[in-house]
Amino acid sequence: MNNGTDWTRGLKLAALVAFLSAPALAQAPTPEPVTDQETELGKAMYDQLRGKAEIVESSPLYDSLKPIADSISRVSQSRYPHPFKFYIVHEAQPNAFATPGGNVYVVDSLMYFVKNTEQLAGTLCHEVSHTIHRDSVTLMKKRKEIEARELGAAVLLGPTKAELLAIFFLGHLHSLGYSRDAESKADVTGSDICAEAGYNPWGLVWLFRDFQSSDMKQLPQLLSDHPANNTRVQTLEKHFKDNPGTFSKYSSDPSSATPFSVPKDAPVVFLRGAAPKTDAAKPAK
Repeated sequence: MNNGTDWTRGLKLAALVAFLSAPALAQAPTPEPVTDQETELGKAMYDQLRGKAEIVESSPLYDSLKPIADSISRVSQSRYPHPFKFYIVHEAQPNAFATPGGNVYVVDSLMYFVKNTEQLAGTLCHEVSHTIHRDSVTLMKKRKEIEARELGAAVLLGPTKAELLAIFFLGHLHSLGYSRDAESKADVTGSDICAEAGYNPWGLVWLFRDFQSSDMKQLPQLLSDHPANNTRVQTLEKHFKDNPGTFSKYSSDPSSATPFSVPKDAPVVFLRGAAPKTDAAKPAK
């Protein structure tokens, strides 16, 4: 009888030790409470992504993303009234996008696509800049025909204005149609933020060139004005040249970059409305 009790206690102790020694998966940030129109839109878009089970709740991928995101937030937060929060989402196409309210979403396949830290940092700085410039809010305001034609129907269907705009926004992530001027401004502001955060601003240029040389049937939203990306590269190069005090210390040679990699088939837990489901993020092919 005592032997059985000792065996049971030993089994429980072994299970506890295994639980305590198991590596904890880094977690997604907590959403910002709704306080104004921008956070309302951001929450509606978050809910849409959560409903589609695309948001990664926990994964070692956050350990690779967080230090870069934190550095960028420290130097850019003063330019926007809501805290920046970075989420990983699961899609096949490498991408990143920002929504009102300070939420920046990074597709897991982008983290497998980038070759160096500077490329990922450049992408995050670009998306943060879209938020600072409120480009997505401006874009949605320009789509007045959507509001006029469909918001009336929404009264019958049930969703709020914010929810309807979120559905529209997320349904057009790969063809948002930011103007070339908006994209270039986000590139330039993003390069300034990268330099201030200590990341080589040439990373975004390198990423543009890698995207252009890759075999992709669908371009990520980051390149929504393709094939004008050579113009965007030229705009960045001119900005670097015109501001040597900020940019001359950074090398344009990709071989000077800091290699970036994440664990292959990193385990992830998806955030769901009900019980979470464990899956594995797959590298882009």
